[in-house]
Amino acid sequence: MRAVVTGGAGFIGSHLCETLLARGWEVICLDNFITGSYANLAHLRHLPAFHLLEHDVTKFIELDGSVDYVLHFASPASPHDFARLPIQILKVGALGTHNTLGLAKAKKAKYLLASSSACYGDPSVHPQPESYCGAVNSIGLRGVYDESKRFAEALTMAYHRIHQLDTRIARIFNTYGPRMRHDDGRAIPNFMVQALTKADITIYGDGSQTRSFCYISDLIDGLLRLMDSDEHAPVNLGNPSEVSILELAEKVRQVTGSASRVVFRPLPEGDPKRRCPDISKARQVLGWEPQVSLEEGLQRTLEYFRSTLPAR
Repeated sequence: MRAVVTGGAGFIGSHLCETLLARGWEVICLDNFITGSYANLAHLRHLPAFHLLEHDVTKFIELDGSVDYVLHFASPASPHDFARLPIQILKVGALGTHNTLGLAKAKKAKYLLASSSACYGDPSVHPQPESYCGAVNSIGLRGVYDESKRFAEALTMAYHRIHQLDTRIARIFNTYGPRMRHDDGRAIPNFMVQALTKADITIYGDGSQTRSFCYISDLIDGLLRLMDSDEHAPVNLGNPSEVSILELAEKVRQVTGSASRVVFRPLPEGDPKRRCPDISKARQVLGWEPQVSLEEGLQRTLEYFRSTLPAR
């Protein structure tokens, strides 16, 4: 099997490349390194079945040879990126999705879109099932990411209906683990770096807002099951165990043994108050649910941040 993984130098993409290679697949990784990291792929570069092409997928993609699967994971995804790279996010969601769907169509390949729980916006339904259409502010600061994923889903389903392309859509909820960027801007890397450097742990808002956190190995397992399934409609992949941001900060302080203070800052515009997946469909269709507890996942993630933070 020969797979193309866009955004393969990113956090989730690099783990996916690694897992497909372990399956015995040949993997072509496409990344323009706007947010990806060469370090995430250092352990794969020597493998003869791994090919790295530095390419912007918003430009036409031309590859020789057959392709069995196209997996589109390219996109800046950090809250910091929404203000820093808004046009790039919109372009990779629109043009990048169009180009990767075109590649899959030309190669008669299967296709998987990495969508996001961002499609649900600041939800009024809780937990969020795939049938919920969402509440998104298209012109807010987060709208660039939310709408890029919603458009990508619409385009993917259009290719499925009009061209009979064999597609999958994964709506990915908060995921964490090794290879997250230190400056990612999301709660777990923020708290880890702050705790390990003895800085104040910063909570935006009063900390009562909730998230659910899925460890990377669980997500990859869900993605593989979705790849192997015949499900074409979106499927939520995330951990249904909900925790407040304040509780998360305390868990990070405990696992790191940090004495850092917790400080509070204003909540960013459009930040969802609650976000938690209904994974009934994933359980039924894929036989999947997360196995790694938050405590265990934080411990594994801590080892990565300890080993990669610059010495102080």
